[in-house]
Amino acid sequence: MSAILDNAALRGASPASALELTEQTEGSALRTSAASAASLPRVPAFDETEIDQLFAAPRTSALWGVGFAAALAWAAFGALTLRWPNKAVGFSDWAFTDELGVFALAVAALLAVLSVAGRATPPLLRLREALTGAGPWLVAIAVALSAWEILTAKTGSLPTPFFAPPQALIEVYTEDWRRLGDSAANTLKLLGLGFGFGAIAGFLIGVSIGWSRAIGYWVHPVLRVLGPVPATALLPLTFYFFPSSYSAAAFLIALSTAFPVAVLTWSGVAGVNKSYYDVARTLGASEAFLVLRVAIPAALPNVFVGLFMGLGASFSVLVTAEMMGVKSGLGWYLTWAQGWASYVNMYAALIVMALLFSGVITLLFTVRDRALAWQKGTVKW
Repeated sequence: MSAILDNAALRGASPASALELTEQTEGSALRTSAASAASLPRVPAFDETEIDQLFAAPRTSALWGVGFAAALAWAAFGALTLRWPNKAVGFSDWAFTDELGVFALAVAALLAVLSVAGRATPPLLRLREALTGAGPWLVAIAVALSAWEILTAKTGSLPTPFFAPPQALIEVYTEDWRRLGDSAANTLKLLGLGFGFGAIAGFLIGVSIGWSRAIGYWVHPVLRVLGPVPATALLPLTFYFFPSSYSAAAFLIALSTAFPVAVLTWSGVAGVNKSYYDVARTLGASEAFLVLRVAIPAALPNVFVGLFMGLGASFSVLVTAEMMGVKSGLGWYLTWAQGWASYVNMYAALIVMALLFSGVITLLFTVRDRALAWQKGTVKW
């Protein structure tokens, strides 16, 4: 508008006529804009329900194909277990054969319902979504159990007593669960005692030699000489010096854990970026603050790597110590079952041991994820 008034003033027109000219120009511009807007294609209006449908999550498919294949595999396993007669060993037959077949058919029925009508109710839908990732494993487990059953109970291709069918494990778990449970509890107790002391000692040693050159001068050579020595090689010596085999086993587990934790913690503390210390000192940080709030948090990824390595080493030392000296635990149970030539009990103990140690590692992963949640943007794991 000001530009039009200035142009009118240059031409010698009066302000009133210039104002009239401005109003005419703006009116024509508004009419042109309205006409242009009317000529544009109209966007259809959406109500709230249609918008929610547009942004809704994709619907689950009606048929879960892998789940249906798993249902067929488990049904086949249940059918061959129930309908194919066992090959009798001596004067006895394998117990819990019917129970195993009924259990397999129940699993098949559940998988069939989830694969066909899993979207019917929210509980079934949540269970189906939880099992979706494990679908191929459900098929593989059923096929493996079927082959195991055929080679042992049905045809006897694998000789007894070295090999037994799956239902023999059920018999062990139902009849010897008390001894197995006590052995598992004692193993966990000994593992927690030795691993806990070893982790604390290794962490303190690693922080000390990573921070102080004076401490590293004396401790580092000892780690280099004694650290690579397998802890199981010191079994006779520790059994002599310690008052009991239990305390000797706890010491060996702690020793096997402390070495990797100390080395990895030392590496993490020594590898902290020096600029972190400079910034903290500029802000007036003390030596204790630098260690507790700068060095240790920055070294935590290495510390957890050391803990994982120490945990794996402690498993082997634990089982060896229980087999050779400690009169309790899953290692002792393996030796006891071997002495009685009860290989089924050995297999049952091995399965319990695998599940137990896998659960401990999973627990350590959970602790690691919680402790390093603030570093997930920079640390890859």
